Amino acid sequence: MKQRLLSGLLCAVLVLGLLPGLAPAAQAAAPAEEDAAQVLAALDIMVGDASGSLNLDASVTRAEFTKMAVAASTSRDAVGDTVAVKPYPDVPQTHWAAPYIKAAVDLGLVQGDLHGNFNPGRTITLAEGVTIVLRLLGYEDADFTGVWPSGQMAQYRALDLDEGVTAGQDGAMKRRDALYLFYNLMITKNKEGTYYLNVLEPTLNLVNTAGELDRVALINSAMEGPVVASSGWQSQVGFNTATATVYRNGGESTLSAVQNQDVVYWSESMHTIWAYSDKVTGIYESAAPSASNPTSVTVAGKTYEIETTEAAYQLSDLGGYQVGDSVTLLLGRNGGVAAVGEASLAQDLVYGLVLSVENTTYEDSDGNRYNTRTATIFGTDGNTYRYPVESRSLEAGTLVRVTNSEDGVEIRGLSSTRLTGRLSSDGKTLGKYTLASDVQIIDTYEERTPIQVYPSRLAGVNFTDGMIRFYALNAQGEISHLILEDVTGDLHQYGIITGVTEISQGMLVSSTYTYDVGGVEQVFGSDSTIYNLVVGPCQVKMDGDSSIERLYNLTELKVESISGNTVVGEFDRQYTISDNVAVYVYENGEYQLTSLERVTGGDYRLTAWYDKAENAGGRIRVILAR
Repeated sequence: MKQRLLSGLLCAVLVLGLLPGLAPAAQAAAPAEEDAAQVLAALDIMVGDASGSLNLDASVTRAEFTKMAVAASTSRDAVGDTVAVKPYPDVPQTHWAAPYIKAAVDLGLVQGDLHGNFNPGRTITLAEGVTIVLRLLGYEDADFTGVWPSGQMAQYRALDLDEGVTAGQDGAMKRRDALYLFYNLMITKNKEGTYYLNVLEPTLNLVNTAGELDRVALINSAMEGPVVASSGWQSQVGFNTATATVYRNGGESTLSAVQNQDVVYWSESMHTIWAYSDKVTGIYESAAPSASNPTSVTVAGKTYEIETTEAAYQLSDLGGYQVGDSVTLLLGRNGGVAAVGEASLAQDLVYGLVLSVENTTYEDSDGNRYNTRTATIFGTDGNTYRYPVESRSLEAGTLVRVTNSEDGVEIRGLSSTRLTGRLSSDGKTLGKYTLASDVQIIDTYEERTPIQVYPSRLAGVNFTDGMIRFYALNAQGEISHLILEDVTGDLHQYGIITGVTEISQGMLVSSTYTYDVGGVEQVFGSDSTIYNLVVGPCQVKMDGDSSIERLYNLTELKVESISGNTVVGEFDRQYTISDNVAVYVYENGEYQLTSLERVTGGDYRLTAWYDKAENAGGRIRVILAR
């Protein structure tokens, strides 16, 4: 990565003028400092000190800026640790920046002053920095007319390279100015019309046609690893992890929270560690395309891609595991198999609900087929697992804990645990307990497939008896697993009852209800029961995942206004709108499914309908426009 610095003494440069047709694409306002810093760290252009600090208020020397520019050039990987000769009289071969300054000279990015010196320790001006960045974009001195740096500064503003930069033309640049200047460079088209970051990383297409930078893909490309956390794992990372930024399972964390058998990734330039604790234990059922060269494996009824050569070896016919064995897969950040771990005895592996128990055919390592009873379990992590079971008492709807024992996987029923209290508005505490940062929560109802729930959905809910079926605590005394009993109401369907027929004449009792859910008309009724329902918004509770249990009318809330995801009713009463709210318009005697955007933008009288109080988990389920 090489750059050429124009000294303040060498300021008269002849230029031919800008080429036509090179107007920049419109760009958004400058990003937050932490976002821009993350991008430059991932590209190894601007990195922090030993403690990770970027020292953004410090000035930038010519040598420092040159190193950044070389790191931002297409020759960034070709710079050696030493140079054969000193590039300038005042930059000896022993100077820390000598390789970068030599590279920048070779690239035509920088030059010395009229006395032949480079002045590496002098603070760089914005005009000098802009000139270097424009040269990275492919512009030459001949592209500008007038006295330097007027043409360069005009193009700098025309290309929106000035977003977030506060230094004046002749002012000393701070590291914050350099941060934004190099970030802007990445999302600016070069002289040939290609976004610069796509020139640096041509295979990743990190900037789309709208000029938007894909930070996720960029950071993925900067990650190294994985390694499995065990004794001494930090020595494999290559930098001082004591001051690293740490994320675990997608949330901010600490180094001490990283546990044995976590799958760890890192970026030295970003001074960051990412750890993931997802595991799955079960019977190794099959490998594809073959056991001699597996790229994916099926364990506990679910197929996982293999993401490391070490895991592929362990699960091949050359490794220590064969089809039919009980294995523990350590899953990486993409859900693939990073390694095969060892589950300690009595370690809790899965909490969940049994969905079904049925006979399943397996194949052993010798290719022989056999049948055994298999339980399908919906785990609190939102995944579905299958395990062979011997117990005849296990049935659908049972809460279970899956643990590892000397005899393999063991499944035991859970006893209900009583817990009451309010979940705080920030979603961090429930009654006297703190929720673990990686807490797993599912909501259940009868034999329906559960849904995974996040603390934010439950904020403010007052849990009373019967709302929590089970909870577990981790070693820190935090709630790690939580199984609910129909708290959110999100397991049910919502629509409109459009027709009611109820008959009660002597011994003749029957009811028929026509209702609409999702724009599809359906019928529910009974030859022996009247449910006392009326035409209007309703809740549909299912018996399992296919048949109807019964219908319920919803409660009306008059709408004064709708703001975002909130309905404001009389007396400023506020209610949250469900993410899956059903919206109907009643016109010409018919209910038509529509969208919230349409009815809030039209001349309609609105009513909203909810299933239960918000502090019991309720939401606005239906909005009706007339």
